[in-house]
Amino acid sequence: MPGWTWAAPLLAWIILILHFIVGMNPLVDIASAIALIATVFAAVYHAEVVAHRVGEPFGTLVLAIAVTIIEVALIVSVMITGGPATTTLARDTVFAAVMIVCNGIIGLCLLAGGMRHFEQDFHVKGAGAALAVLAALTVLSLVLP
Repeated sequence: MPGWTWAAPLLAWIILILHFIVGMNPLVDIASAIALIATVFAAVYHAEVVAHRVGEPFGTLVLAIAVTIIEVALIVSVMITGGPATTTLARDTVFAAVMIVCNGIIGLCLLAGGMRHFEQDFHVKGAGAALAVLAALTVLSLVLP
């Protein structure tokens, strides 16, 4: 494994300790942001290695769960440190994901496929599964609360 995948999390811990010692400093804040991004990339790299070793279909699940845990951790940390102004952040994040999936990804796929093949078809099984997950996520996070 590349050395940066182990060095980035260690460097992030050092910068976190430095952040507690120095306090609020713009240079330490910038270094913290860079270390956070590098650590997330390292975590995703490790998840990809595990996914390749496990194989299909469990490798895909490992990678999806790792990315979901990273996203939830970032959202929760922002909500904890943001105070009362961030009470709707989780709901807004889910709404943004729904809009990106429904309008952005599906629309871009239809546009690109239409330009190349002039007519689009899709697999009902795959589309139904994706939209069922999206509908459940939307109802649980936007309607029920």
